[in-house]
Order: sequence, then C-alpha cells, then structure tokens
Amino acid sequence: MEQSASVWTVLVVALVAANLPYLSSRVLLVGPRREPKAAGWRLLELFLLALLTLAIGVGLEARLGQRYSQGWEFYAAALALFITLGFPGFVWRYLRRSRTRVREFDDDDR
Repeated sequence: MEQSASVWTVLVVALVAANLPYLSSRVLLVGPRREPKAAGWRLLELFLLALLTLAIGVGLEARLGQRYSQGWEFYAAALALFITLGFPGFVWRYLRRSRTRVREFDDDDR
C-alpha cells in the first residue's frame, strides 16, 4: 500500500470510529443496551476508538518504512481532529430535532 492510500485509510477509519459512539446505545458498542446511555460511556468509547485509530496509523506507518517519533503536539492535534470528525454523530444524537424517538442503528424491529 502506498503512502497516500495509507493516509486515506486512516482518515476513513477515523471518520467511522469517531461517529460510532453516537450511533449506538450499546455499552462499548457490543455490550448491553442502555437507554439512555450515559455521556461517560460515550466519552470512554470515543477515547478507546481514538487509541485504536492511532494504533492503525502507527501500524501502517511502520509498514511503509521508518516510524517517526512524535511529540505531545502531534497527539493533541490528532485528538482534536478525531473529536472534530465525530461532530456529525454528535449532531445526530444530541442536536437533531425529532418528534419521534431517535432510532438506533442496533435496535431490534419489535
């Protein structure tokens, strides 16, 4: 995989991962359903998915060649970008006005 494909892969993974906590009512995306799921669970999921995305990026960078050491500034900017990529999910969950209940993607049709 060439460098530009690796960059796009990490960005797409980050976009999907940043929105997952807002689109599911399950704890850690696979656990029991919570109605409503507390914001603390969503923040924990967001942090864990950010770490997973960072690990994927580090792995792809190491596969391409030499891995460069980064300072705290890089990680702060990466976390800010990850949170920004999660904004559509945040809007879907908290800012969308709806007369009906917000439908979860993992709801059973009952």
